[in-house]
Amino acid sequence: MMLHATAPLTGKAVACKGSRSVPCVAPRTTARRLPVARATSTESDEIALLEKALSIAKERAAKAKEVAAAPPATAAGGYSGPGFTIKTFNAISPVGLERFPAGKYVVSGDDAKLPASPMAIMLRSHQLKQEEVPPTVRCIVRCGAGVNNIPVPKMTELGIPVFNTPGANANAVKELVICGLLLASRGILEGNKYTEEVIYKEENMDYDKVAKRIEKDKAKFVGCEIEGKTLGVVGLGAIGGRVVNAALALGMKVVGYDPVLSLDAAWKLPGDRMARAESLEDLLKVSDYVTVHVPYIKGATHHMINGTNLKQCKPNVSFLNFSRTEIIDGEALRDMYKAGRLTGKYISDFADPFLSGHPKHLVIPHLGASTEEAEDNSAAMAAETVKDFLETGTIRNSVNFPQTVLDKKPGHIGGRLCIVNKNEAGVLGQITTFLGTQNINIEQQINTSRGDIAYTVLDFGKVEDPAGLQAGLAKACPAIISSRFIGNVFDDELGQPGTYFYVKWANSA
Repeated sequence: MMLHATAPLTGKAVACKGSRSVPCVAPRTTARRLPVARATSTESDEIALLEKALSIAKERAAKAKEVAAAPPATAAGGYSGPGFTIKTFNAISPVGLERFPAGKYVVSGDDAKLPASPMAIMLRSHQLKQEEVPPTVRCIVRCGAGVNNIPVPKMTELGIPVFNTPGANANAVKELVICGLLLASRGILEGNKYTEEVIYKEENMDYDKVAKRIEKDKAKFVGCEIEGKTLGVVGLGAIGGRVVNAALALGMKVVGYDPVLSLDAAWKLPGDRMARAESLEDLLKVSDYVTVHVPYIKGATHHMINGTNLKQCKPNVSFLNFSRTEIIDGEALRDMYKAGRLTGKYISDFADPFLSGHPKHLVIPHLGASTEEAEDNSAAMAAETVKDFLETGTIRNSVNFPQTVLDKKPGHIGGRLCIVNKNEAGVLGQITTFLGTQNINIEQQINTSRGDIAYTVLDFGKVEDPAGLQAGLAKACPAIISSRFIGNVFDDELGQPGTYFYVKWANSA
């Protein structure tokens, strides 16, 4: 087994041992019979709580619709031209929608309320269909990390970048992971279920009898403490990194594994206080708990934890899966439980077809990002990502396009051409050669690629006919999928939002 500490990483995290909690025992009073709590009272309380939660959700949805349906306002600085049009699906947090300046952007979930066909799509859980994406759409953004509800391969083929909001819900998921660790170790859910379904019924809600049974039957749910235990963290990105720090603060030992760890993520890790595993198998061998924080990628992370490497685990290992069902092979895990080779729990917020109803599989609703703060953070991040792309052509947090950032030179007056093309040899040369024939001097440029897609951004001086330039360029370069000409948006005669956008597959739009 190969483990090594990441000593070169010098994060500022400080070791903080979690303090032991001491049960607070209420003083006994003289014995007397207290009023009997009836089941109907509990049900009424639960109904009231659910009604309150529903009311809050309705208020948030109404606020989102109100913001989205507000009539276009005159933009700051006197701009009164057309704005970028954004089509929303689902109720997007108003915190995010308010990031779009009034008058410069028009946002609505109703096509009839948009002055023009949408230039961007913003969604949460809506299952997007290809026919819902008109040729005018420049980008799609999901307020969340997963993009399983978007036909990403087809969008890539059409030259449309798909964005997500990694890290916006990181704290919410981290807190749920800590909850999962306690659920796996202390019999909390099982104890609560036993109290409600067995003790309450058998003792007919008699307080004195219930109290005695709760004290007597506690031995049925003896657990263990997480302090001093080893947590294996698979995936050390935005969420995994936070989980590492939280686990260390609780007094746990931590082993991490991430074969594609980015430099930015690495610097945020407390490398001097955690170990890095050379392989997933090495992590599984030493872990008492394993939590997974990797995206689902068919052929890569599908059944990342499976029948083969499960045999490397400690018998009492518990798994936490708040990423995607398919990352852990439920059928293999069920077979290990059946054979008695594994005895720990499996905590997830996804159902599994092979473990439905299994006593070791504790399932909660998909609550990872279900906090008001996470929804606000995701929507705000999504809005800023869309604005940056539409106004400057910058690509960050795309799941299908390469990261591309080209800062404008101070005082630059002229055009910016953003080109999406097939990633084939010689295309960049064709582009620059054609621009040379048009007497256009390229002041700066960047060319990036990812898989079958290449993305090029070029800055140059003013041109007389931006639309004609793009049409000619597409004819000279057959590999071009689309192009977009950007002037100084909202303050330039070279084009307002929506102008000079060329889509070859739709014969221009």
